Amino acid sequence: MAQDFLINQFLVAMPSLTDPNFQQSVVYICEHNAQSALGIVINRFTNIVLHDIFKQLCIQADDPLVGQQPVFQGGPVQMERGFVIHEPPGNWESTLILGNHLGVTSSRDVLASMARGRGPQHSLVALGYAGWGAGQLETELANNSWLNTPADRSIIFETPVEQRWQAAAQLIGVDLALLSGDSGHA
Repeated sequence: MAQDFLINQFLVAMPSLTDPNFQQSVVYICEHNAQSALGIVINRFTNIVLHDIFKQLCIQADDPLVGQQPVFQGGPVQMERGFVIHEPPGNWESTLILGNHLGVTSSRDVLASMARGRGPQHSLVALGYAGWGAGQLETELANNSWLNTPADRSIIFETPVEQRWQAAAQLIGVDLALLSGDSGHA
């Protein structure tokens, strides 16, 4: 029997998930196999903008407006590590190409291209990631901590951040406002 992995899916935190790192979060799953899973939270801003990252990496931006792009908190693991979710996938040094013509790049060259105005058409820059060890994500899914839905690029790039949690759940017809954060027993 083949294992079903959740690559190119969203994890949508259930109302009962109260971990402050993931409460009301949407995680885009980039890697998932029998040993681990890696995802990037797409609905949590940091208090920094892209200009701050350019400055740290000594990258000069041709257009100052590019530097105003918000940076997201991708998750609680390795928060100094950067990721860019983007479309189209392009041809960067370290890109993982995912379905629906999306890429996730962790190399500096994509940021340098963005600073020169030659980067991907759409992008979301994040620091850190969400990670799970062998069987950990599957256990959290079995415990109803998460809903999983197919990823939708419009939620990543076009939906206002404050609406992404509800919008991602709506992909499978779930209205999170109707779900209780309490668990009960029959």
